[in-house]
Amino acid sequence: MTGLTAATMVPHTVSYGLVRDAAIVVADGHIAWVGPASDMPADYAGLDQQAHDGRLITPALIDCHTHLVHGGNRAREFEMRLNGASYEDIARAGGGIISTVAATRAAGQPDLLASALHRVDALIAQGVSVIEVKSGYGLDRDTELKMLRVARSLGQHRPIRVMTSFLGAHAVPDGMDADTYIDTICLPTLAAAHAEGLVDTVDGFCEGIAFDTAQIARLFDKARALGLPVKLHAEQLSHIGGTALAAAYGALSADHVEYATDTDAAALAAAGTVAVLLPGAFYSIHETQVPRVQAFRNYNVAMAVGTDWNPGSSPLGSILLAMNMACTLFRMTPEEALAGTTRNAARALGLTDCGVIAPGMRADLAIWNVSDPAELSYGIGINPLHIRIFEGRS
Repeated sequence: MTGLTAATMVPHTVSYGLVRDAAIVVADGHIAWVGPASDMPADYAGLDQQAHDGRLITPALIDCHTHLVHGGNRAREFEMRLNGASYEDIARAGGGIISTVAATRAAGQPDLLASALHRVDALIAQGVSVIEVKSGYGLDRDTELKMLRVARSLGQHRPIRVMTSFLGAHAVPDGMDADTYIDTICLPTLAAAHAEGLVDTVDGFCEGIAFDTAQIARLFDKARALGLPVKLHAEQLSHIGGTALAAAYGALSADHVEYATDTDAAALAAAGTVAVLLPGAFYSIHETQVPRVQAFRNYNVAMAVGTDWNPGSSPLGSILLAMNMACTLFRMTPEEALAGTTRNAARALGLTDCGVIAPGMRADLAIWNVSDPAELSYGIGINPLHIRIFEGRS
């Protein structure tokens, strides 16, 4: 491929790792060489060339935090809130997460797969090559396993790489206390899911309305015993110590982190844990506490950006809009936003073979009808994708 402006996103380079008038050599689904076209080795001179007229090429995008597999939707609740209903009113009417749990339990695997594939298609159309998909709308053994089986199968139906997260510790089901649920349902279901090969990472919701740090620690201890990495929804609505817990367990990521402190930022940096920022939820539920982006910069904490696509708090199906929102709402720079959906998103998933354009990396790439990488975060409701390349094939 020639005639490109390449935002390589290689770490410790300046200005997106930009290479003007670049050439990229792809072989066997991987990048063999990248650099200025004038420096391309003579060995590659006879290869078929595809000219791209100065378009921008980036690593394919990565959505490192989604809840794509679920039944139903909560559009009616959205309307009820706009008409003045309170959270309590909606809950009494059978709404909230309980409504999604009920719909997901009732849905068969074919229906869950069909609805999830529509969401996957929307992300692929925006240059995404890797998605993370969580369970968490089952809250019982059979439904959690059903969700994970559907998530695992997505990559068999679409050219997409899927990383699964067991989020059994998402909410406490009706009629049960949190400790009983963790010990009698969540932990045994995690073991069953792992035995079936359905789990890449283990996640939890550490919040006053969900699970405390002691309960999440039991979950993380089980994950550690199974040899599984962890990540955590932490400090979204309050500060109860989830970020520090994630860092203590060497978590891949701590997600949301609106209420994380400078001390938390230092702990994440020491642990090498990525801070995943999710502006869709911040926007949708009218949060006012902005993540401490400057503290993450000061402590060199890697920041990723995701859609958090879910039926309740973040019905956001656009990774490009998430990038724009991270800039406009959280004051990230466009370069930070692109790093957050490429190399840092890969790191948040424990992946080392994607997220940058460099020799030896997977040839998962996106070519855009723009010339300046800042345009990817600048546009609102604009999709400038020209071609997505997955494992070297468009």
